[in-house]
Amino acid sequence: MYSPFDFNQSIVHRAEYVEERLKGGSAVVGVSYDAGVLLFTVRRAPRKIFEIYDQMMFAALGNQADVEAVRLAAIDFCHQEGFQRSPDDVSVQRLVGFAISPPLKRAFGDPMTTPNVMRAVFTEMGKTPSKDSFFVLNYDGEFTSSQRFAIAAGSDGAHDAMQESLEKSLGEDIPDFNAAIKAAAEAWKAGTQPVSSDDADSASATASDEFTEALKEGRVEAAILDRFTPRESKFRLLRADELSF
Repeated sequence: MYSPFDFNQSIVHRAEYVEERLKGGSAVVGVSYDAGVLLFTVRRAPRKIFEIYDQMMFAALGNQADVEAVRLAAIDFCHQEGFQRSPDDVSVQRLVGFAISPPLKRAFGDPMTTPNVMRAVFTEMGKTPSKDSFFVLNYDGEFTSSQRFAIAAGSDGAHDAMQESLEKSLGEDIPDFNAAIKAAAEAWKAGTQPVSSDDADSASATASDEFTEALKEGRVEAAILDRFTPRESKFRLLRADELSF
């Protein structure tokens, strides 16, 4: 007989399994700046940052198959919503809260299915930085929304270190592109080796070494939604010569 205790234990074990798998994932950083929105990561697998709809993009860490399934579901929903209603009705809030979160929650709560291993950042660009939106979606269907910046990291320690770095780098001002990408890179480095303040110097050196090695292998990936471009598509992957830290 399957009891409530068994269900609770199953949920705990599934969460522990997913969290352990995510620990080795490369974090994603999202930053809103004066001329658009930036997503930044260091790629250890196939491409991680994608356009979802006209003014929305997405990036995630986790199992590639699970990330791809969420990406395709997001694209399908947005285009169907835009066709049946109107492009103006397509929003990141409806996408995450209505289309993507419930299936993830059902899958996580079903002990007969394999849980999704992924944590994602969805972002929607507004007409001004104050209208930009970020949603971080978890493997269990839970999500949080924020403005200014967002983080999808492999552990709570990495997330906290990255958030502290971003708050320090960005302050209260709206950054320009150069400041935004520098802040994102510094945050990613901070999340590679979150430790106590007593080991701060050692951690900083280790994080910088790891980031330098990642750069040597050409694995940095960043993309923007350009607020002022005359092009129909606002999304653009950044070239190597634009990644100045």
